[in-house]
Amino acid sequence: MAAAQDGILEELRRLRARVPQLTGALAADADGLVLAQDTPGVDPEAVAALTGATRALAAQLADETGQGDLRELLVRGVYGYVATYAAGAGAVVTLLAQDRVNVGRLHLEGRRAGARIGELVDSAAAEHTEAITKAPAKPAPARARAARTSRAKPADPRAAATAPTAARTTTES
Repeated sequence: MAAAQDGILEELRRLRARVPQLTGALAADADGLVLAQDTPGVDPEAVAALTGATRALAAQLADETGQGDLRELLVRGVYGYVATYAAGAGAVVTLLAQDRVNVGRLHLEGRRAGARIGELVDSAAAEHTEAITKAPAKPAPARARAARTSRAKPADPRAAATAPTAARTTTES
C-alpha cells in the first residue's frame, strides 16, 4: 500500500499544480481515514473524517431520490469550495479551492484525479486481497498424545439402593 500512497500523493500534487486555486487536496477511504494528503494549514484527519460522514449522507440522499451512485459533492462557502469526488470502489478525493476557482475546471480535474486515484486504490486493494488468499495456511499441529479416556468412577450400586427415593413433606396447620 506504500507504493499506492506515494502514487496518490504524487497525483494530488500534480492536481494542485494544474489548478492553482486549489488550497488543499486529500484522498481518503470510505471510512474517512487519510490515504494521502497535501493540505497545508488544514487538519487532514478532521477533513477526511468529515468527508467520510458527508459522503455517506450524500450517497444516501442520491439513492433515496433515485439519482444513483454518488459521483461528486460540491459545497460552496463564503471563502471557497470543498469538492469531493468518488475514487474507485472505496475512496474519495476531496479538494479545497478558493472562491475564484473556475468550477468547470475544478470538476474536470477533480474527476480525472478521482479516476486515477481510484485505479491506484483499487489496484492496491486487489493486490492485498490476492496476497492474503495466496498465503500458505499454517498446518495444524500434530497431536502427540492419544485421546484421554474418561476417568469417572463407576457408580456404586449400594449407594443407589440406600438413597431416599421420595422427598418427605410436612405441612403445619
